[in-house]
Amino acid sequence: MIKNSKQHLIEANETYFQHFRTAIKIGLILILGGFQALLHAIIPGILRKSASNKIKKLNEFINDRS
Repeated sequence: MIKNSKQHLIEANETYFQHFRTAIKIGLILILGGFQALLHAIIPGILRKSASNKIKKLNEFINDRS
């Protein structure tokens, strides 16, 4: 597992802490977007584009990293 992790960091061209920070950011965006989508499912009149905008923003962020 450690060997695979080191290889992944090399392929991502990131240090452990750079990768940690990025993965945490992506995870939090996904969690927030998920909650927004759930709230929208319950009350369709609120947060009508919030989850969609999170997905678009996350896509741009990931594409810019490549």
